[in-house]
Amino acid sequence: MRNRQVRLIAAVAPVALLTAAARDAETRTVGAWAVTTSADGDGCFLSRDYDRPGATTLLLGLDRAGRNHVSVLNRNWSIKPKDRLALTFRLSRGGYVDQASVGMASDGKRGFVTAFETRFPRYFAASTALAIFRGTVPVERLPLDGSGAAVAALRQCVAALGDAPARPKEHGARIPKDPFAKNADRESRD
Repeated sequence: MRNRQVRLIAAVAPVALLTAAARDAETRTVGAWAVTTSADGDGCFLSRDYDRPGATTLLLGLDRAGRNHVSVLNRNWSIKPKDRLALTFRLSRGGYVDQASVGMASDGKRGFVTAFETRFPRYFAASTALAIFRGTVPVERLPLDGSGAAVAALRQCVAALGDAPARPKEHGARIPKDPFAKNADRESRD
């Protein structure tokens, strides 16, 4: 759970930069959806704006390593950046209960980002609606019409970026196997 929250926090920065980057990047429109390369160039975003109080924005991000996350933003919401909460997501068939979510803000809107399993984009594409709840309180109900074609375009966008770069070692060679050993400054891990 802790590792997932760290990934969620790391996902907030690219989402926050998306709106500004989308102005400069080439955007492909697929029905009501827009597909844009992320600001860091490591993936792409699918986005849709909904005409309702607070102007809700839904984003589905997918990176070259297959990780994904959903962000939902609205001008009327009071959630604060980095707030942690558990939300329930219901798709047309099935859903996710108590998903770890992290608060964020972008372009005058507040919302949250939530990471899902690698199969989530497939379920999203096959659904006609997404309902989100904080406990028993409804957060948003969003139609997903056209999401199948939009997710296909999202996958094409990510594929065009090429393979994910090799990940650097977590700790590097400078950390000794036993930092408390007498010769700790000379002995390091591989």
